Amino acid sequence: MTTTIDLTPYAPPVPARVLTARSADGTEVHVEVHGPDSAPGNAPDNASDSAPGAAPAVVLAHGWTCSTAFWAAQIRALSADHRVIAYDQRGHGRTPASAACGADLLADDLEAVLTATLAPGEKAVIAGHSMGGMTIMAASARPAFRDHAAAVLLCSTGSSRLVAESTVVPIRAGRLRTWLTGHILGSRAPLGPDTPVARRILKYATMGAGSAPHMVEACARIVHACPRRVRHAWSNVLHLLDLDHAVRELRVPAAVIVGSADRMTPPVHSRRIAEALPQCVGLTELPGLGHMTPVEAPELVTGTIRDLVTTHIAMKEGA
Repeated sequence: MTTTIDLTPYAPPVPARVLTARSADGTEVHVEVHGPDSAPGNAPDNASDSAPGAAPAVVLAHGWTCSTAFWAAQIRALSADHRVIAYDQRGHGRTPASAACGADLLADDLEAVLTATLAPGEKAVIAGHSMGGMTIMAASARPAFRDHAAAVLLCSTGSSRLVAESTVVPIRAGRLRTWLTGHILGSRAPLGPDTPVARRILKYATMGAGSAPHMVEACARIVHACPRRVRHAWSNVLHLLDLDHAVRELRVPAAVIVGSADRMTPPVHSRRIAEALPQCVGLTELPGLGHMTPVEAPELVTGTIRDLVTTHIAMKEGA
């Protein structure tokens, strides 16, 4: 007997508008806008159609091997009363890969998205998961980021020592574990096909033991869709990443969320980030949850974004 799993909360919603943001090197970044739009269809591509009084803006940056589909639960919940902007990182989803990879390029892409979708000076809450959080850190000193960021949410992320501190390989920390982890995460081998065994492996590496089957299936569909050459190329960037200095440049209110059972970016990363942030407004450690917090705890992540909007956009506009 085949069991049907209801993936409705995680099915990618249809955007109100799709546009292209052209990054500094010419890469065309796929961007989706969901929810109420103040003047739909009146603005050309790569220009904001927002206006004073428009719904507050939220920008979502997904992580390594994911796509805009990763934020489906947040988009569905927030788009009723927020303008939700989600984009595919280069090489992921519908954004083409480039010859080069690096944190500076991620920052370029985020700047391009902000410029293309927000009016000059318009503020947004920017949320990033995993590599998306690293994108926010990399962009922390950029002019467009500082012009548009009202507050940020960093979910399940780290700023350095990503491979050395990963616990995907369940042995004592040291050179052997770092070497094995680097080879596993940076493997060129295909992840598929999407089988029950492959899902168990994905669940072990990225999710908490109590994650429901529909959550695991949703993540498996997204991660398995990432081209292995892209997965390999960005794994090398993450291996060498050092954004500790950039955390200290993140001068807006920042909330941090991590699962206590996160093997990819264990809580030590989030604690270190929270200590270094100039304006940390809260560190939340979720018992038993893994790396995929927006999927594993959708209501909490969505609620945190709403709170940031209310406190740092809505209240200021009403003042």
